[in-house]
Amino acid sequence: MDFSSLSGNALRYYHTLRHLRPQQLFFQIYYRTRRVFERHSTGRPLEYVACSGSLLSFAPFVPKHPSWENGAFTFLNQTKTFGGNIGAIDWEFSGYGKLWAYNLSYFDFLLQPGIDRETGLSLIDGFMVKVHRGSTKLEPYPISLRGINWIKFLSQHQVRDAEIDGSLHAQYQILLRNLEYHLLGNHLLENAFSLLFGAVYFGEQSWFDKSRKLLLRELQEQVLADGAHFELSPMYHQILLDRLLDCVNLLQNNQRFSGQEQLLDFMQEKSVLMLGWLKAVSFSDGSIPHVNDATDGIAPASNELFAYAERLGFGEIRRGALRDSGYRKFEGSGYECLFDVGRIGPDYIPGHAHADTFNLVLHVQGRQFLVDAGTSTYEKGALRDEERGTAAHNTVVVNGENSSDVWGGFRVGRAARVKVLEEDENNVLAEHDGYKHLGLIHRRFWGFEESRIVILDELRGRADKAEARFHFDHVLNPLLDSGVVTCQDVQLSFRGALSVYCETYRQALGFNHNMEARCVVVKFSGTLETEISIT
Repeated sequence: MDFSSLSGNALRYYHTLRHLRPQQLFFQIYYRTRRVFERHSTGRPLEYVACSGSLLSFAPFVPKHPSWENGAFTFLNQTKTFGGNIGAIDWEFSGYGKLWAYNLSYFDFLLQPGIDRETGLSLIDGFMVKVHRGSTKLEPYPISLRGINWIKFLSQHQVRDAEIDGSLHAQYQILLRNLEYHLLGNHLLENAFSLLFGAVYFGEQSWFDKSRKLLLRELQEQVLADGAHFELSPMYHQILLDRLLDCVNLLQNNQRFSGQEQLLDFMQEKSVLMLGWLKAVSFSDGSIPHVNDATDGIAPASNELFAYAERLGFGEIRRGALRDSGYRKFEGSGYECLFDVGRIGPDYIPGHAHADTFNLVLHVQGRQFLVDAGTSTYEKGALRDEERGTAAHNTVVVNGENSSDVWGGFRVGRAARVKVLEEDENNVLAEHDGYKHLGLIHRRFWGFEESRIVILDELRGRADKAEARFHFDHVLNPLLDSGVVTCQDVQLSFRGALSVYCETYRQALGFNHNMEARCVVVKFSGTLETEISIT
């Protein structure tokens, strides 16, 4: 028996579980136990009684990305055709994995450009006929997103249909019994957003009271003082900001309950913070850095969200000051650099975190230059582990290990802790303990000038094998000559390097879509000074 392996796994589980909140553990056990006694209802049709909702008024919201056309659905860059007619759609299709199946059940396509009233109703009717208890479609997260989309569509097209309302009401009853206290984070926040929509649509006072309580608590915790969503993914920040603005839209244009004005004021305050943070981290071309779980083609673009906020009366969107999120951004002559001196995410919900401490992303002349390798899958396996690993980011890898122990698709064991030692307008010095188990601390200094960036890495302790990695965008072809890297109008030079070489990596351009690109690897021991000169 390999006792060292057993002790290593035990330590990993200890570090993974020790930060979970008692509420998460209780509801994990409670929901799993309850499902055992409810197995007899699995596969039965969803039961509901006829009821009636109220059509709502909205300012124009952000349309969804096109995902349905003539019987073909495209999610995550994968397309499936179900025989060319709505009746042939297999709403339980799982051939492309659970995330694709989830997207099918969100019904975002109801709000894509060009979907008319008749088509949308046919899609809803086809779903209602085939959905059964026990289906992934009736899990709380899909219900939450689908509920908002149905309510928007029904109100937009002035649809009054007791059968659809009855199905929707029944789905909200399931959501109420299965709020995602076992996961918390963005999942519980999505539950609360949707429950607010359901409350206003059906005039359910108890639902409003529940959603208000959840929203006040969760937004207070999940929106950091600098406006970042606390899971530190710019993509999820965009998704949740879109939903928050939807709720502002809902409450501004539909008076249903006493006390909703105070909730509206609170949500507007949080919206301003989140808009400011998004303005600060978005690059001049409108893109976001692909740090942690983030990629293109999923969330509304930053400019779409800024325009939406203006339609809701927020006025000019002002850039926030980056602090609590741990991200910092410097803009020089012809370049923008975002870098990370913060924690990888909240201790009790780090599922979207990567082992990317001290990572940086660089744009030159308004285009991507040094990039995060990105995210192309949520499926557990080698690719997911690789994309979350330290070697997929522009930072230092020691002995081939990750600075934080990312594993199991969405889990984190031992996590790096960061201490900012010095900081002023143009310089930051910080250290992290992600390699403390190897007997060393990684310290990194960033110095910014108008056309030059200096990065100094110092490993305080013994490092058998250390390498700094620099990932270039897939359209670039860096040239290496005598240890100096040249690419377009940028030069990277290194002092203290033992060797410098180029290798290929796969850059994620979206889910299930990546391209071969070049990475410069710099081996060193002790200290390494990197100078990036932009001409």
